[in-house]
Amino acid sequence: MKQKELRAGMAIAGVLLSGICVGVFQKIALGTDPFTCFVTGIANLFGSAYSTYYVILTGILLLIIFFVHRAYIGLATIINLLGIGVMADWMRCFLDVLMPAPGMEIRLILLVVNVVLASFAASLYFTADLGVSAYDAVALAAANPYGWADFRYCRITTDILCVMVGFFYAADIGIGTVLTAFMMGPIIQWFNVNLSEPLLAACNT
Repeated sequence: MKQKELRAGMAIAGVLLSGICVGVFQKIALGTDPFTCFVTGIANLFGSAYSTYYVILTGILLLIIFFVHRAYIGLATIINLLGIGVMADWMRCFLDVLMPAPGMEIRLILLVVNVVLASFAASLYFTADLGVSAYDAVALAAANPYGWADFRYCRITTDILCVMVGFFYAADIGIGTVLTAFMMGPIIQWFNVNLSEPLLAACNT
């Protein structure tokens, strides 16, 4: 397989898997991811719908990234905008049929598995380097090219800031929010180093 084809496959698979993970987070209802938490908090602050401020805030971030480091905007960015919502809705409907009312034990197991899968998905489309979501681009730009800190710490910082805003403005916060805020950055970094980057490098040999 040519590297160009592999990168496209990694980007598409990563974004679509991210959408599936969003659907799982919605189903288990143990707290949203940090960016959703942030958007919900801002929407609550201004008394508006989540969808309205998702578009506004994502648009602002994309505009900033365009001028700061536009290399992070690409195929995966477009697929992210168009595909994540569809995949999330599909997964939520699928789980509603498969397990209408899962118990706490099942929800906790799904939470842990989902955090790992969401991190793997992000690692795939980060490494593919064909664009990332607007929110993901913030931590990536801070780590590279600006080198403020290692990516894992930049991601933890942006996640914590988002959770703090959401907390102050009554967003849905739970154990899932805490896990994603503190764990996704390091897990993404582990997948980058141990799986995604070696996979892409192997295509050059």
